[in-house]
Amino acid sequence: MVLNLISDFILQYTVWNFLPKNLFEQFRRIANFYFLIIFLVQVIVDTPTSPVTSGLPLFFVIIVTAIKQGYEDWLRHRADREVNKSTVLVIEDGKRVKKDCDAIQVGDIVEVTTDETFPCDLVFLASSSKDGTCYVTTASLDGESNFKTHYTVQDTAKLSTCQAIDCLIATIECEQPQPDLYKFVGRINIYNDNQEPVARALGPDNLLLKGATLKTTHKIYGVAVYTGMETKMALNYQGKSQKRSVVEKSINVFLIVYLFILVGKAVMCTTMKYFWISDHSVDEPWYNQKTQRERETFKLLRMFTDFLSFMVLFNFIIPVSMYVTVEMQKFLGSFFISWDKEMYDETTKEGALVNTSDLNEELGQVEYVFSDKTGTLTENTMEFIECSIDGYKYNGSKTEVDGLKYYEKAEQSREELFLRALCLCHTVQIQYRDKVDSGKSHLETSSPNYVSSSPDEIALLTGAKKYGFTFLGQENGFMKVQNCYKETESYELLHVLDFDCVRRRMSVIVRMPSGTIVLFCKGADSSVFSRVPESEILKTKVHVERNAMDGYRTLCVAFKEISETDYLKISDHVKEATMALQDREAKMAVLFDELERDMHLIGSTAVEDRLQERAAETIEALHAAGMKIWVLTGDKMETAQATCYACRLFQTNTELLLLTTKTVGEEHHKEEQLHKLMMEYHKKVVNDMPEDLKRNWMLSHEYGLVIDGATLTLILNPSQDSCSSYYKNIFLQICLKCTAILCCRMAPLQKAQIVRMVKNSKGNPITLAVGDGANDVSMILEAHVGIGIKGKEGRQAARNSDYAIPKFKDLKRLLLAHGHLYYVRISHLVQYFFYKNLCFIFPQFLYQFFCGFSQQPLYDAAYLTMFNICFTSLPIVAYSLLEQHIPIDTLMSVPKLYMNVSDNAMLQLKPFLYWTFLGIFDGLVFFFGGYFLFRDASLEDNGKMAGNWSFGTMIFTVLVFTVTLKLALDTRFWTWLNHFVIWGSLAFYVFFSFFWGGILWPFLKHQRMYFVFAQLLSSVPVWLAIFFLIFVSLFPEIIIVVFRNTKRKNHQG
Repeated sequence: MVLNLISDFILQYTVWNFLPKNLFEQFRRIANFYFLIIFLVQVIVDTPTSPVTSGLPLFFVIIVTAIKQGYEDWLRHRADREVNKSTVLVIEDGKRVKKDCDAIQVGDIVEVTTDETFPCDLVFLASSSKDGTCYVTTASLDGESNFKTHYTVQDTAKLSTCQAIDCLIATIECEQPQPDLYKFVGRINIYNDNQEPVARALGPDNLLLKGATLKTTHKIYGVAVYTGMETKMALNYQGKSQKRSVVEKSINVFLIVYLFILVGKAVMCTTMKYFWISDHSVDEPWYNQKTQRERETFKLLRMFTDFLSFMVLFNFIIPVSMYVTVEMQKFLGSFFISWDKEMYDETTKEGALVNTSDLNEELGQVEYVFSDKTGTLTENTMEFIECSIDGYKYNGSKTEVDGLKYYEKAEQSREELFLRALCLCHTVQIQYRDKVDSGKSHLETSSPNYVSSSPDEIALLTGAKKYGFTFLGQENGFMKVQNCYKETESYELLHVLDFDCVRRRMSVIVRMPSGTIVLFCKGADSSVFSRVPESEILKTKVHVERNAMDGYRTLCVAFKEISETDYLKISDHVKEATMALQDREAKMAVLFDELERDMHLIGSTAVEDRLQERAAETIEALHAAGMKIWVLTGDKMETAQATCYACRLFQTNTELLLLTTKTVGEEHHKEEQLHKLMMEYHKKVVNDMPEDLKRNWMLSHEYGLVIDGATLTLILNPSQDSCSSYYKNIFLQICLKCTAILCCRMAPLQKAQIVRMVKNSKGNPITLAVGDGANDVSMILEAHVGIGIKGKEGRQAARNSDYAIPKFKDLKRLLLAHGHLYYVRISHLVQYFFYKNLCFIFPQFLYQFFCGFSQQPLYDAAYLTMFNICFTSLPIVAYSLLEQHIPIDTLMSVPKLYMNVSDNAMLQLKPFLYWTFLGIFDGLVFFFGGYFLFRDASLEDNGKMAGNWSFGTMIFTVLVFTVTLKLALDTRFWTWLNHFVIWGSLAFYVFFSFFWGGILWPFLKHQRMYFVFAQLLSSVPVWLAIFFLIFVSLFPEIIIVVFRNTKRKNHQG
């Protein structure tokens, strides 16, 4: 028994495994595991600080993360319960029975009514429509909002009542569950009154997927074949490969550096301690005699214990709370992208969508942009421009008698054959607005609305309609066409040979009104020309190439007549192939290849796909920002090249280097010619170009490369294996020196190969892929950052991307504004965390030289615990979310500013050393400033000297104020929230110190910090010392700020 218990999400936890599984996942993170070890050491070993000092921050991090993950998983569970407990109608004993969705079993017959969602994967058995069809939207699966038509098996189409469908006796054989939404192979065996069972093939058109919605059809009946986690929707919830940003990698490097610093400090202090106590009078003074057990303790064990104690004392140099802050910054920061009104599209009523907040800063590091063409650079809104019939061009309009208006034209019979081919060779369906409960046929009521997953097909039908031939729809297996004489013609649709990316064409076999059987085919010129007589190609090829040069999308149309005898054989072969449960697609491909041979060319079509709004402006801005742009498309070279010029990817002064079938040749010596061309281009582009032009190619001579899929295959997979890496390296060197690359006639897999090749090249440049269709998903997943455009080719790209945007123009703002700012913010956050923790711990390290390396803490345990959690946490969070060191308008208008932060500029060795030395300098000022000011001074009139806790509290006060004011100096964009958290954090520190000192809460008067802070502030010298030390600590930063502002004003002047 297979129940329909399904999760719409990958649920990570249950009530029973949440605690152990969540803790395991969290302690896999190195920093968390490190602090757990430190905490255990504090518990087991007699260390100078309380276990609370490291345990509380660690538990805070663990608890906050656990609550977040638990809440998110609870939301998933709640959503799943809503789905699993929704009611559905199941047919049992000829009656409708209500059941919970999760109670559906394989083999149950389910009734679904209009606007309901299919509860599991169903084989479509019957419909309220007489022709056995239903309309479905799959927006929740692949994002396509257009209606798709599904068909019943004709033998069950008439069983449109629950009593009739309950009498059906049949078995279904189908493939094992697999995630491909567009593949299904099965067979239904129908048993009728002791006769031989009738076997019918089942394909994707017969399968209704869970998550899809029934539209315009009153009701349907289907039998459950895949339920629960075996549905295609559930199988598609697979985790994408984890992408890590350059910032995250830098954090890990910094952590290792600071870990070495920590170990170095602990080793130095341990060594110095044992050097110090080598004198017996120091090791065992008269007032502190050792016990016998202490004297007998093994010396190496004592040294190791002391080493661990120093590790615990200095462990706060590793900022565990930074991870929580970074996660919070990424999560909250992603909302600012979604809320950006400049990236909101009024037409679709949609804005930007963040699927992966972990890569916000990576948007500011992009070096290579890989873009699809159709639907990405262009609108994917097709308009019929012209056509060519037998070599005669047609771009006029219809007249009453003359058919197509032009100076010269083909024979009328050929014109009509061409237009009939356009009206018949497609998969367009018609949605009628007023068809429900009409006594008339669909084809006689209301105006039709063409519905198709391909905008090209609708454009071709619209073009044919202008010239007098109108497709009226399909009914009972017949396609209706109205000719130029207003007569309705009926064609029996025998077979559809569906389009696929490999064949790059589609065909239909129809029976004409005269009884003749004809195959009509349309497809790319490269896939049609090779299947028609060479004598017919030349006159049409001229128009195809000219249209491509003008930037139009072209298709060629061909036909062939099939005799009745041949058709019977073909029909048997088609039936045999479609009934196969194993290798059905391969068998169908071989059969289609045989059928689509020996055809005759009729003509070609030209359809325009306009550039998207501000596409050229976006390309120019990205180019000026130092990014190299590659266009990867399946279109022919001439069309794609014209588009690249139109969107200013190629400039008029760009010298194009061609590596195409035309330049390489198609003969046996093509590899030799390819080698010759590549060496010539390599010499021109690589050897003759000055060095160190990685980000300054705009200053040099511009080269553009054009390559097609066939030549790329030759480069990546040559006939001689020994040449593979050689060709690839030469090709890559050429590509990296070109300003723009156009790759045409590309298969989806080749797009991913190109991205992978560049991503793994020397220096591991950051790559970004942007596309709008299912064929772009592979490169989107391969690139460091994947951008999906919510286009007309479905939402597969948007679903699989890290970020989804409405239009290509939004890429400019996403990278130049959001990417730049997020990188600056998080880089500053990371450096600031290490800086303030170094300021925090370095005085503690220096103090050991003045307390005999006794591991005496300089700060109180409360201050140790709350420094990162409370006193200095909120100001950096606000900074990392709101800071705009350069106004957004300036970033958008001056794209070159993007290069200032490229190559991970703010997390390189130089800025890292600057922040590290600044932390050491401030730590020296804090400690020695306080030490020399108070060495011989008293706090009170009675001559009482400053004690350990007074000295440590004063240093801690200077520390908190200095690191907070340092952030205030760094802030360029002030909001009320910045003021609130900065001054509020300082006020909270003062309030807490009074509270902890027993002033506000007298019950704390017995602990060691009683009245310490109040006594400090009662002394005028302390006030002067605090202000003086803060000023000295910030003085280098003040000098830098003044210098920068002066330099900026001089530059503006």
